[in-house]
Amino acid sequence: MATRVGMVSLGCPKNQVDAEHMLYNLKKDGFEIVADAALADVVVVNTCGFIESAKQEAIDTILEFCTLKQEGRIKAVIATGCLAERYRDEMRREMPEIDAVVGLGSNDKLTDIIRELYSGSEPICAYGAKTDLKMEGGRIISTEPFYAYIKIAEGCSNCCTYCAIPSIRGKFRSRRIEDIIEEASWLADNGVTEAVVIAQDVTRYGEDIYGKPMLPELLKKLCEIEGFKWIRTLYCYPERITDELIDVIASEDKLVKYIDMPIQHCNGDVLKAMNRPGDEAYLIELINKLRDRVPDIILRTTLIAGFPGETEEQFEQLCEFVKNMRFERLGCFAYSPEEGTKAFDMPGHLPDEVREKRADIIMQEQSLVADRFNETCIGRDFEVVVEGFDRYAECWFGRSYMDAPEIDGKIFFTSDKKLRVGEYVTVHVDDTLDYDLIGTRIN
Repeated sequence: MATRVGMVSLGCPKNQVDAEHMLYNLKKDGFEIVADAALADVVVVNTCGFIESAKQEAIDTILEFCTLKQEGRIKAVIATGCLAERYRDEMRREMPEIDAVVGLGSNDKLTDIIRELYSGSEPICAYGAKTDLKMEGGRIISTEPFYAYIKIAEGCSNCCTYCAIPSIRGKFRSRRIEDIIEEASWLADNGVTEAVVIAQDVTRYGEDIYGKPMLPELLKKLCEIEGFKWIRTLYCYPERITDELIDVIASEDKLVKYIDMPIQHCNGDVLKAMNRPGDEAYLIELINKLRDRVPDIILRTTLIAGFPGETEEQFEQLCEFVKNMRFERLGCFAYSPEEGTKAFDMPGHLPDEVREKRADIIMQEQSLVADRFNETCIGRDFEVVVEGFDRYAECWFGRSYMDAPEIDGKIFFTSDKKLRVGEYVTVHVDDTLDYDLIGTRIN
């Protein structure tokens, strides 16, 4: 009987793609993949180590499965991913219940590691060079079958002072266009209709191997793939959103009019301390340009509140910016001090409660912005991809182009006929509910 392996992948979609590669290799090498990790012989926890809350979630998940191991319900627990890469020594020392800690550069050795554990090996630590993290090879898609993430690069070279990603995943390195197109074509041939293009900074794509930004050209080639209906880009850095990229987004029908653009702050001094270029005037000019040249574009951003040294005046400026810019989608995090980053040793760290309160205030402001935007959607028709049926509410739900999977809101709607998951239908919006819309499917 084949050894059963279950995987829990935490954190961002980039981590999820890594998990899909690992699952493929495990299945190829004869292991049985089970959806419910609690029913597995071996559990792999693919961890996130980006901020404190993500680290705590990873630790709690690992300990949960270690408890099942102590009860005899599973045989081994393995930690992979960013937390395992970042805290290799600490995890082995402080969590001896873990059977193996596997760094990012050793993901492709996971099958051998499991076999070693079954042969009676002592706990294993496996680490390869970060550049050994492979981006090619087969995948077992773990999302809904109609959408999938396409990771076009690994690592990051932006070196923002608050971020540990460059030290965890290494420098930014792009995949070759032909490899990306080959994978994308395979996804389309297997029923994926929405491709979500991801990297730590997609707008930097190609600079390292082609000598210039190549995202516009890559997107145009992706649009040529027949099976794709929607193509979405996440994590576009504002300083690299060029006129050429804007023109491609505006002109290509398959590119949904949606940009995820993490700006983190609007005050020039705070951005400089973050090692981010720009200021409020630059951001306003860019946002106005995007809205002028791409009608009905949805702008999503991410902010950090309570960065070291952030004054009351700078925070008030950020609040006003949120109110005035009316981002259709916005998330705000309280600054998280991360060991090994430059910001960790900066003066002016604010108390936890101040940082949390400021983040809450930003999200309260954004809720008013979101309410007003959703009201403008009432009476409009949207194309919606069906994601499922809510038995409690007795209605269907899905997403329009305005909503990225697993991140944004939903449209809940009634239909006079049974639908299938992945189908695209037209929905007339009748009302709103918090961050979601309510409507009726129309023929």
